[in-house]
Amino acid sequence: MNNEHILNDSIFKVGEVVSVDGRKIKISVNKLKNNSHTFYKGELLKNVSVGSYIKIIKGFTKIIGKVEGEFIDEDRRYIEKDYKKDSDKIRRTLVVSLLGFFKGNKFERGIKEMPLVFDECFLLDNNEFRQVHDFIKGDDVPLKLGSLSLEKGQSINIGVNSLFASHIGIFGNTGSGKSYTLAKLYESLFKKFKESYNFQTNTKFYLFDFNGEYIAQNSESEDNVIVDSNYKNIYNLSTGSITGNVKKFPIRESEVSDVNFWSIYLSATEKTQTPFLKRALANDFCFRRFDDENDFKFCISNTIENLIINKAEKGDILQFLNELWSSLKGKIQNINTLIDDYQENLQFNSTTNNFYYLNGNQTIYEQDFNPAIISDKISNLEIDINGITYFEKTRLRIVFQYYHELAKFGLNSEHISPLMKRLKKIEDLDKVLIVDDYESSKNFNVISLKDVNMEMKKVLPLLISKQIYEKKKSENDKSKYLNIIIDEAHNILSHISNRESETWKDYRLETFEEIIKEGRKFGVFLTIASQRPSDISSTIISQLHNYFLHRLINNKDIEAVEKTISYLDKVSFEYLPILPTGTCIFAGLSAQVPVVIDIGKIEEGYEPRSETIKLTKNWLDSQAEETN
Repeated sequence: MNNEHILNDSIFKVGEVVSVDGRKIKISVNKLKNNSHTFYKGELLKNVSVGSYIKIIKGFTKIIGKVEGEFIDEDRRYIEKDYKKDSDKIRRTLVVSLLGFFKGNKFERGIKEMPLVFDECFLLDNNEFRQVHDFIKGDDVPLKLGSLSLEKGQSINIGVNSLFASHIGIFGNTGSGKSYTLAKLYESLFKKFKESYNFQTNTKFYLFDFNGEYIAQNSESEDNVIVDSNYKNIYNLSTGSITGNVKKFPIRESEVSDVNFWSIYLSATEKTQTPFLKRALANDFCFRRFDDENDFKFCISNTIENLIINKAEKGDILQFLNELWSSLKGKIQNINTLIDDYQENLQFNSTTNNFYYLNGNQTIYEQDFNPAIISDKISNLEIDINGITYFEKTRLRIVFQYYHELAKFGLNSEHISPLMKRLKKIEDLDKVLIVDDYESSKNFNVISLKDVNMEMKKVLPLLISKQIYEKKKSENDKSKYLNIIIDEAHNILSHISNRESETWKDYRLETFEEIIKEGRKFGVFLTIASQRPSDISSTIISQLHNYFLHRLINNKDIEAVEKTISYLDKVSFEYLPILPTGTCIFAGLSAQVPVVIDIGKIEEGYEPRSETIKLTKNWLDSQAEETN
């Protein structure tokens, strides 16, 4: 036994500590350990080098460090005169950063003790190497994600609790494999738990897909991207022309009746337009009458009557009717006839400052007006009450309030009319959302934003995320789990966007920053993937717990990662620009040490639609390919 111990020491001993400067340790390497590999018991062992681990023995404590660099200098203590080669005078020194220590047979991250000068240093044996890369804690369930890139055959398993009960960041340039990694994480998770009833009923995943990578390419193919189609719900949203049956995303009324949302969405000015919106959304005089055709017509008659009595301009009356037609396209009939009638027959005498109406050969003066003259004409309108959506009612609510205040209180139209012109934006909301409390029983929801315009790409993730977060927060049920997954997250988490107002940007970022800072308490977690981490709010990046870092080339992106991620060592940062596709650095609370891993294969048919186009496949015909 002693002989084997001595043999192990002679083979695995690397050198000794010569300098201790905080976490940075310098180790002088024995001259016999300068070869790249060591042969031991029939196995070829990799010798110590940059990126490898080293064990420092201090009494009964095993301290583990990672080699970050090395240099050589001349050994001035060398006094042997008959040396055979100059290399014998060279002293090799390693620069090591401390990572953790062994507590019994279990590796623990952190520093318990500092080494002393002249402490002996050793290579890790196979068992110790496995322990350093054992990321499964306690009774956690392992999930295999891939294998070590630099140590072939060493698989990497990650604990489900430590990874998915955390905020996750996946970063990498386009084509580096970040979408594949995101898909692999959740494909592996569902493969392990999808048959569990508790998993199906107690978990919800919402994936925001900006480029259509996580849905089938056409309606004919079965949609099994990441998850079997029978376990997921797909909302393929579009702000384009709506044809056929469209599946809109259900949103609660409380989310779209909020004055703050409307004032920001409609870019309302703080001093005049926002107070007007508050009055409009608080006044339900007409809003509660929109569900009955006769009551609706009464509101129209009442508004026109007030405009006439209070000497509004003829153009205001015509504009009011045009606003109704614009708000209810296809759902209000005969209104054009009414507009033409008023255009031709409703007159205003500037001398007497009175309206009069030409009814054939009869002239009806204002003093002879009575509600019947107006309401009789309004009665010819046909309104599809059941077809009016909540968003159309909201738009009408604002329209009626505007003309009510214009007639009754002499509202300054110059201040509010710019807001009225922006009401057309509500049509986009109406194309993708439906006000309903319905919630799908399937626990994986893909929200495709590929076919929505740029403004909706910013609005929808905010609205939907805020709704599901607030609902989960109000339930406060720790047995329920919610994960919001945002691919191409720089689209909505950017802090430098010039396409929106500062107020809207602050509202958007504050919402997601609250989720990432407070969500853990309520069982809500974020997974974000982006090719531009430098664009994303540093507050959000710094609150992430686990990182999968693919190739990053832009210096600003690397700096953003370096400033906000404390888990990475110098060597890992230097790997970032040269990582091959499909390889990433995994670091964070789930990992004892940062590791370079090759992401494992996803089962065929479950991969994301993110592959790079093969030009020659499309450019060469089959005959040319065979010839070549």
